[in-house]
Amino acid sequence: MSKHPSPPSHPLISFVIPLHNEASNLEWHYKHIVEFMHGKPLAYELRYVDDGSKDASLDILKKLHAQDPSHVHYVSFSRNFGKEAATSAGLQSAKGDAMVIMDGDGQHPLETVDTFIAQWQAGAQVVIGVRETNQKEGVVAKTGSKTFYQLLKMLDSDQEVVSKSTDFRLLDRQVVDEFNKLTERNRIARNLIDWLGFRRAFVPFHALERHGGEPAYSFEKRFKLALDGLIKHSTKPLKFIGGLGFIIATLSAFAAIAVIVETYLLGDPLNLSITGTGILALMLSFMVGIVLICQGLLALYLEDVFHETQNRPLFIINEKA
Repeated sequence: MSKHPSPPSHPLISFVIPLHNEASNLEWHYKHIVEFMHGKPLAYELRYVDDGSKDASLDILKKLHAQDPSHVHYVSFSRNFGKEAATSAGLQSAKGDAMVIMDGDGQHPLETVDTFIAQWQAGAQVVIGVRETNQKEGVVAKTGSKTFYQLLKMLDSDQEVVSKSTDFRLLDRQVVDEFNKLTERNRIARNLIDWLGFRRAFVPFHALERHGGEPAYSFEKRFKLALDGLIKHSTKPLKFIGGLGFIIATLSAFAAIAVIVETYLLGDPLNLSITGTGILALMLSFMVGIVLICQGLLALYLEDVFHETQNRPLFIINEKA
């Protein structure tokens, strides 16, 4: 019987840290992790990914690597490819038995990593940080986040969707190896990790204030990320169009038949006084429904193309006998 192997007694922990224009935080963040890991029976490495920064981030990474080559490693992109690409590059280069994905701005509390590691050593293969509500968070941000996760739950009932789950998480080596096999180019890393499955645990945390600098994620970028997450997580919006068309076509057809019978065959006993324009409107509604039904049928074919072009593996084996 082949089971999932237990974590090694002296594991290597890889910190995967995508960053963009974080020069004001890098040295502080590095020292913070070194102090945190000091005295722990854990080997560790820091895998920074510079996502086309315009400030001195790359120069500081080179300096940190020169000072501490055994712990600090970095990858630098030729331009800004986005956080998802940076996260993927970090996971591809990391050598650890477990990988902790975290931001480089100081908002992810290192104390939570202890809980991550404890959950991993207890058997969890994916440990997900769940952000507790921040009282300083704006109403728009709170409402948008709540709406996003409600929609996500509606669109994909096959996977467990936990509100406020974040990219701050720990991944077992086996999970990362499977993640690295996925070939999507326009990707949402957390969605792909959720799709992989494996044994999961959830750890709540309170996000801290940024140590320095300005957030790289504008409202527009957050909105695009949320929209991409919804679209790439499910094809149900395509099917919804066809369902909506069926409802519109059915209701308008029944309404048109009822009006024709009431007006022309029965002589308008209800005194509805439906004009030709009203009947035309019902017929137009019927045709709109037919068009949407056709789009829904087309969506069924697009769904097959959608899944085929993702080129994901047919299955993933966690354990076998």
